[in-house]
Amino acid sequence: MIKNILILGGAGYIGSHMVQFLCDEGYAPVVLDDLSTGKQVNVNDKAIFYHGDIADTTLLTEIINKHAIQCVMHFAASVKVGESVTDPQKYYVNNVVKSIQMLDVIRKAGVEYVIFSSTAAVYGDQAPAPVNEESPTAPINPYGESKLMVEKVLTDYHKAYGLKYAIMRYFNAAGAHESGHIGAFADDCTHLIPSLLKVATGKRKSFKLFGDDYDTEDGTCIRDFVHVMDICKAHLATLNYLENGGESTVFNVGTGSGFSVKTMVDAACKITGKDIPVTLEPKRAGDATILVADSTKLQKLCGWQMVKSSIDQIVGDAWGCDRS
Repeated sequence: MIKNILILGGAGYIGSHMVQFLCDEGYAPVVLDDLSTGKQVNVNDKAIFYHGDIADTTLLTEIINKHAIQCVMHFAASVKVGESVTDPQKYYVNNVVKSIQMLDVIRKAGVEYVIFSSTAAVYGDQAPAPVNEESPTAPINPYGESKLMVEKVLTDYHKAYGLKYAIMRYFNAAGAHESGHIGAFADDCTHLIPSLLKVATGKRKSFKLFGDDYDTEDGTCIRDFVHVMDICKAHLATLNYLENGGESTVFNVGTGSGFSVKTMVDAACKITGKDIPVTLEPKRAGDATILVADSTKLQKLCGWQMVKSSIDQIVGDAWGCDRS
């Protein structure tokens, strides 16, 4: 059983929850994070933490050798869709160039498995929903393009060097660990649910609604929200799948149900008991109309089942986390 796991970006939102989940399951993961967006306080004390860049080949080699790393879970990335449109260079360097440098280190060091944090943004503006892993990929923003590029690198490295991988395409990670100690409340957060809750706490005056004339029933984008802890379960299930001889492949991670932005505003008002003023803004470049997942493959091959991904629990857990 694989125990020696390195979490890249383990102080960020999803990464810190993955570290927490592994610690809850009896693992002692190793974390590497440059703290450009993550916070070390989010990293469970049972984990071994290193402050540094994933492209620091000397440090990465030292970590892998010292801790006999068998699997790397790669969460380190720039993730803001809008920013990727205005500053694509940042995304191609952070998400693509550094990932290739990292992959070269780990394959030469003999790491056998990589689980890569990808995104539904690789599908672009897909319709009709839900999309499955065989749906065409057609990103409409540099963020999605950067993730798809790394996916292609992984498939080629597998063919050439035997590096085994799983690609996890998330559909809107949301929620927080039940302890309330970690969540998604960065001051500059742009994701929908933490943005709504920032307004509910009084830290922002209103919620910015980017466009209300999409081709949907209420005119707002439709998204598939999956609880971050269900995503963490998916990663461990996928590692077990690979360890048991499963083929390297790509998995969607989502619920198969879509909710509009306006629906999420209503849910946040209900859960928090607060009024959340909404300010209508122009559409953002790179935002798809509908993105909803078909996660049948993950369920069948890895035995993954959602436990926490109801909207009430997602919003409730996010609201219950430490908002300081």
